[in-house]
Amino acid sequence: MEQQQKAPPEIKNAAQYLRGALKARVGALNGKRLDYFKGKSAIKALLSPGYQKVKDVPPVQNEEQAITVLSAVNAFAFFLRVQRGGPSGSSSSSPKILQIIQEQKFAPDEYYVWFFEGSQWTTYAGGILMVAIMLAGVMFPLWPPIMRLGVWYLSIAMLGLVGLFFAIAIVRLIFYVITLIVASPGIWIFPKLFADVGIVESFIPLWEWDLPKKKTKKTKKGDKTEKKKGKASTNGGGAFIEEVEESGDSRPQSRSARVEDVEDEDA
Repeated sequence: MEQQQKAPPEIKNAAQYLRGALKARVGALNGKRLDYFKGKSAIKALLSPGYQKVKDVPPVQNEEQAITVLSAVNAFAFFLRVQRGGPSGSSSSSPKILQIIQEQKFAPDEYYVWFFEGSQWTTYAGGILMVAIMLAGVMFPLWPPIMRLGVWYLSIAMLGLVGLFFAIAIVRLIFYVITLIVASPGIWIFPKLFADVGIVESFIPLWEWDLPKKKTKKTKKGDKTEKKKGKASTNGGGAFIEEVEESGDSRPQSRSARVEDVEDEDA
């Protein structure tokens, strides 16, 4: 857009940072899928420590300064204010329908759609790399014999690793079924093999019992206050119940209840 080209370098750098820092939500605007975000997310991004490390950007120390910077970015049409509707498809997970609002301003509770793609060097580099790989594959018969032999060994090694992974998965499943029958609740070999961890952490520990995870119960704030109350009273006056202890020398202590009338203070 022409307005984006007229923006000062500081505003462009701020928009560049926001484009990469904000989590992308996909919406449907006039049949096209575009990324959008909420104003609160942009304010948090400008107040984060990562923004303070960026050079040649407007300074932001509080929420008011963040809103001022975001309003300036909005004025140069890097993103526009939209109204979010319902899902564009039959599924609830379908992209939300977006519609541009004529009056443009920045507010924390509003939604904004991106019209700025950011830096395109990664896209260009990826395209060039893809073309280079395709040309190298097509010209494989012209490679020197040493290079072709090296690629053959590399492919065999990769297939061996994939086969080893599937073998470990099958063996651990069979071992778990056997131990589930013989020694319940069963033992998993490499319990973190499919977990979202690093390569080394996937093989630590070596084995582990398949114990059920403990469920944590959330305590409510009102439960503590209710337990501390030892008396029950009415708001408008009436009666209350008081516990009275009766003690004696020849019998154990017992408790009884006594009901007393309380006069209404407003009367």
